Order: sequence, then C-alpha cells, then structure tokens
Amino acid sequence: MRIAYIISIFILVLPGFSPVSAQEFFTGTEYGIAAGGSEYFGDLNQNYGFHYVRPCGGGFIRYQLNPFISVKGVMNYAHVGYDDAYSSNPFNKLRNLNFQSDVIELAAQAEFNFFRFETGELGSRFTPYLTGGIGTFYYNPYTYWHGEKYYLRKLGTEGQNLPGYSDRKYSNFSVCFPIGFGVKYWVRPGFNIGCEIADRLTLTDYLDDVSSTYVGASKFPTFPNAPNPAYYLQDRSIESSPDNPLGRAGKQRGDASTKDQYMLFMINLSFQLKTYRCPNYKKNGDKYPRF
Repeated sequence: MRIAYIISIFILVLPGFSPVSAQEFFTGTEYGIAAGGSEYFGDLNQNYGFHYVRPCGGGFIRYQLNPFISVKGVMNYAHVGYDDAYSSNPFNKLRNLNFQSDVIELAAQAEFNFFRFETGELGSRFTPYLTGGIGTFYYNPYTYWHGEKYYLRKLGTEGQNLPGYSDRKYSNFSVCFPIGFGVKYWVRPGFNIGCEIADRLTLTDYLDDVSSTYVGASKFPTFPNAPNPAYYLQDRSIESSPDNPLGRAGKQRGDASTKDQYMLFMINLSFQLKTYRCPNYKKNGDKYPRF
C-alpha cells in the first residue's frame, strides 16, 4: 500500500513538469526508489523454482557519466527463504529443511546502455541496459520450531560450534556480485521509470544455513525435560521420518560445491533536478553518436 501511495504521488505531480526547452538542463544525478520481488537459489532451491517470491525494496543514486554509461549506489532490503516441502525430489522432501532471512544490501553498479539515453531529448527516450557490480549484504537465517523463532547460525547446525568444524563457521556478512539487465524510459524531462532484474552471485554457501554434511545427532545432546533445539533443527527428517532419520554423521546435507544466490526484480522511479549548467560531456562537444 505504501508503494502504491508513493507511485500515486509521482503520477499526480507529473503534469507540473514543464516542457523541455533548448536552455533547460538537468543534473546528471538521479535519486530514486524501487520495489519488487526477491527469490533465493541454493541448496534448498537447486532447480530455480519460484515458490517463495517475497517483497523487496530500496533506494538508489545514479550518476550519468555520459549518455551510454551510468554508475549507481543502491541500498536494498529483501526477504528470502525456501522450504524442502516445495521440492519434488524425494531426498529433499525427507530432509525437510527450511529457512527465512532478511537481507540488507549495499552495492555499487555500472549500467551500459544499448542506446543513447538523455532526459528531455526526444530521440533518446528509451534504452535497455546491462548492469554489473559489487556489494556487501547482511543476512541471518532463521526458522520456526514449535512456534518459536530460532536463528540457525547461533545453533551451529553443521557443527560450527564443535571442535574440528571451525572451517564451517560463517559470518552474517558476505559479498555479492549483481549482474543483470534492465530498461529505462523518461516520462517527462527529469522524471524516469524503469525495471531491472539482477541476480546476486555471492561468496557464501550459508545464506540458507545449509552447505556440507551432517555431523550426527549425538553431537547435539537433548533431554526430555530440556529439549535442545539444535538437535531437532540440524536434522528435520526426525519430523518426517522419526524411525529412519537422514542425519548420520558424514551424510550429505547440502552441496558445498556451489555458492548461494538471490535475485531481485524491481520497478523503479527516479528524478533529476533542473540546473542552469549543461552536463560536462555536453561541454566537451557531446561526441557520442546518436542512434
């Protein structure tokens, strides 16, 4: 509802933009907001299913270096997750793992326009573009057990808190590499809309808290009067197959050969402020070709 309200405001103020004139210029800096959907791909979602698309949103500042190249800084929030219940693979269904996580991302991206793009210039109104960059993000996978929320990193479900498994420890922060494509279009001089879909390749295999092998239920002692959540959450096949659980020490739990990913699909709105100074690349002769 909030996003719809913001979009409505932009639509209402559009008539207030005056037609562009030969003496009217706009800064090369854009300020924008974006909203859309997010999806995770990794050890629980190996077939790139879209059963758990959740909202994402953020803001950005884009600087136009010239009509073909822009750079931008972004700050995004996304909610990701998945559940083995969505899988058609018998092993995954028996494994019975699931997770959710809030992701907060800071990234720098470059955009390479296919066509010349210049707000207010009628022949340069629309372009598709490719984008790539680098960023960092915060994540903290969690799940629910008996109605209670448990953060999985703290529990050390793959033995991270045990002697001999320190190589499996992971941080709440990792690096991502956004790569994707988008389109942009100026509606009125200084007011632009667009959409972008970009996958985030990451350097972590624990976005979902699943990566390697089981260490064995015996490493997580539990008692009837004081149940240990780590015992039940490290191997949730105990719930789906209590007589023959999967979690024997050394048995595959995830796929450590690949890293996790998350994708953002976002629609964006941005604006540029008027200025009495023409952009630097126009001062230098604006030698870029017009297609």
